[in-house]
Amino acid sequence: MHDELTKKDIEKMEAEIEHRKLVVRKEALEDVKEARAQGDLSENFEYKAAKKFKNENESRIRYLEKMIKTAVIVSEDSPEDEVGMNNTVDIYFEEDDVTETYKLVTTVRSNSLKNLISRESPLGAAIFGHKVGDRCEVHVNDNYSYFVQIKRIVNTMDDGTDELRKF
Repeated sequence: MHDELTKKDIEKMEAEIEHRKLVVRKEALEDVKEARAQGDLSENFEYKAAKKFKNENESRIRYLEKMIKTAVIVSEDSPEDEVGMNNTVDIYFEEDDVTETYKLVTTVRSNSLKNLISRESPLGAAIFGHKVGDRCEVHVNDNYSYFVQIKRIVNTMDDGTDELRKF
C-alpha cells in the first residue's frame, strides 16, 4: 500500500530525516560512547538505553525514507465548495444527532483524538469531494454503515502545525 502524502508532508519528513541524521545521530553515538566508557556493559543501564535510543533513531530514519520513496503525492488543491485536503468540515451524524468538526489530512498526520481524519479513513473517504448539504454513507465494514451530512466546509490550509504521527 502506498501512503498519500502532500508536498508539505514530504518536506516535513525530509527536515526530520536531516535533523535525525545530523543532530540526533551524533548525540546518540556520543551517548553510546560515553556509556561504553563506564566499563561493565552487562549491567550498564545507560549503555542499553543509549543503544536503544540510537537504534530507534536509525529505525525512524529508515521508516521516513521508505515512506517518501513509496508515497503517492496528492494535491492540496480542491474546488472551493468541495471537501478536499486540509479542509475543516462540520459533519452532522444523523444516528447520534450531533455535529462535529473534523479536518481532512493525510495518513501521516491523522489523529482521531484531535479530530484529524485521513482521506483513507471510512469517514474521510465518504465525505471527500462532496459539498455542503450532501448526505454521505460511511462504510465502516461489510456489516455496518451510517449516514452523515456535510454542514460547512472551511478551506483551511496546512500551516505546518499538524504533527507527523510517531508510529
